[in-house]
Amino acid sequence: MAKLSILQFPDPRLRIRARPVTGVTAEIGRLAADMLETMYAAPGIGLAATQVGVDQRLVVLDISEKGNEPRVFVNPEILARAGTETMQEGCLSVPGVFEEVQRAERVRVRSLDGHGRVLEFDAEGLLAVCIQHEIDHLDGKLFVDYLSELKRQRIRKRLEKEQREARGKPPAAARAI
Repeated sequence: MAKLSILQFPDPRLRIRARPVTGVTAEIGRLAADMLETMYAAPGIGLAATQVGVDQRLVVLDISEKGNEPRVFVNPEILARAGTETMQEGCLSVPGVFEEVQRAERVRVRSLDGHGRVLEFDAEGLLAVCIQHEIDHLDGKLFVDYLSELKRQRIRKRLEKEQREARGKPPAAARAI
């Protein structure tokens, strides 16, 4: 397995609408395993393939308290939505930012699992929010798109500044004495 690089807002590759996976192959399985490793290391509870620069409709999640219930969704889609709830969200592609976002409280989801089997299930609470968040990534949408233009611009400017400063620093080995 390999830890992957997570793209950060405002990287334009985060705006690409992912292509459907044509078959659950060993390659897709390796990608899912690498994405899970990356997600756990970040640490996070969800990761979409587009966040690691892969143009495929693949999502990994683990909302368990102990981080020991990984889930893989291939070509996930929301069939129905019900209710509304507001929850604080963060994103591995928008580090350090947490904002209230309104989403459907319950969703009906269809997907393939990591073995190519069809899944259809109802989700609510954190699972529903996480699935909606990750499917948004597959559609080229970020949680900051739910915020006001002013908030989004402030976040963009702060992250761009942090990225510029990080690039200007010498490597850690060069700083060591």
